[in-house]
Amino acid sequence: MTPAPLAARLTVPSGPLFFPVTAYGPDGSLDLDVYRTHVRRGVEAGAAAVFACCGTGEFHALTPEEFQDCVRAAVEATAGRVPVVAGAGYGTALAVRYARLARDAGADGLLAMPPYLVVAGQEGLLRHYQELAAATALPVIVYQRDNAVFTPGTVVGLARTEGIIGLKDGLGDMDLMQRIVSAVRTEVPGDFLYFNGLPTAELTGLAYKGIGVTLYSSAVFCFAPEIALAFHKALGTGDDATANRLVDGFYRPFVELRAQGRGYAVSLVKAGVRQAGLAVGEVRPPLHEPTEDHVKQLVRLVERGYALLDAESGAGSGAGADGDRHGDDGVESKFEESV
Repeated sequence: MTPAPLAARLTVPSGPLFFPVTAYGPDGSLDLDVYRTHVRRGVEAGAAAVFACCGTGEFHALTPEEFQDCVRAAVEATAGRVPVVAGAGYGTALAVRYARLARDAGADGLLAMPPYLVVAGQEGLLRHYQELAAATALPVIVYQRDNAVFTPGTVVGLARTEGIIGLKDGLGDMDLMQRIVSAVRTEVPGDFLYFNGLPTAELTGLAYKGIGVTLYSSAVFCFAPEIALAFHKALGTGDDATANRLVDGFYRPFVELRAQGRGYAVSLVKAGVRQAGLAVGEVRPPLHEPTEDHVKQLVRLVERGYALLDAESGAGSGAGADGDRHGDDGVESKFEESV
């Protein structure tokens, strides 16, 4: 566990929030060595936090034992440099079990996923997250999406609950989010955190920033960290021209490609990690792999994203002072070799 409180570590992040994919070997079992490499590379590239075994990490597909092994591996790979937040979900009893597994593995906090399947009322949802928070000493971030959508009053109740430090929004209703932010700001003193948790959060980054939400998860960081870092810097410094250039030339086309298949918010990202040279394996059912054509489109799109960075820097190669993005075998060359 990292020494500082999670909320303090996340308030002004130094880089994107990293949601690593979970690595599987050829036989479909966990490959913890590859997973540690994936996490370590993300931290070294500039991630501000690691969110292990969450949506992009196929939380739904992991056994409790695999979940704990992955969280422990993420903690080992980060070595205290950044906080590790682990997923927790299903019904209340299982969410509490996952919370305890995450605690024992050394996690710094929890991302509480929506409850399994049921469409509950606001009273039941609030009780669910309050009971989870009461059962663990780990700080909890609540994930709003699908069957867990909250009224402003319910989020006020969450913000008043000891141990709940923030709300991650995967719904994208800006009117609702503005009312939530306003209600909590009015009724609950203190710093409650908000996260843009849409599948490709950069696309709506400027809109969320307009209502004061600057924290976001970056799936693109998994396979094209330089593009994700460039956007994060532009958003943080108010360089809207660069942010819009990346939205127009990379992020919007990426979202349109992602929309071509169900589950591509995970499987297309995982394909991107493989194309970048790390053998993380395929997704587990019920998710499925992207088509060959869609992977080829992704490769071309990532190259276009790097070309935008090249044009912005004026260096022609997009390289840093050492003339290379990733040492001797950078992301760009790996994508080219995979086509």
